[in-house]
Amino acid sequence: MKKIITTALVAATAVAALSACSSVANSSNAAGKTHQAATTGNKTKAQATTAKKTKAPAAPKYTVAQQNAIESAHSYLDLSGFSRTGLIQQLSSKAGEGFKVADAVFAVNHIKVDWNKEAVESAKSYLQMGGFSRASLIQQLSSKAGEQFTLAQATYAANHVGL
Repeated sequence: MKKIITTALVAATAVAALSACSSVANSSNAAGKTHQAATTGNKTKAQATTAKKTKAPAAPKYTVAQQNAIESAHSYLDLSGFSRTGLIQQLSSKAGEGFKVADAVFAVNHIKVDWNKEAVESAKSYLQMGGFSRASLIQQLSSKAGEQFTLAQATYAANHVGL
């Protein structure tokens, strides 16, 4: 009877030991798969990052006329206050730069301009030339015969020059 109990105990111990080994092996195998998945995920992220870096958008390609129109637009804005419409006309008129209207519009669309600031600059120039009432300054800044700022821009300018 002792032999049977001892054999049963040894067998039970062996089964428990095998179960423990199997658990550790499964756990280790699962950890290995998790590590492998994490590593693969990291490689994928790294590859994606590299792919993003190599697929950076190319710098926009402008024609020579478009580049020159942009440069001229910046130069005019440095000299005086221009409305959007007035700048396009200056760039495209034969008396001005003589760019094609499409190139002038392209240039104005591709530069950053604070049109309110331009209106204030223009308003200051008019006030240096002579006396203007608020209404006449707004009229001069916004009319088609004048500077062609929007009414909102002309009003902004009048407010900011003290009228």
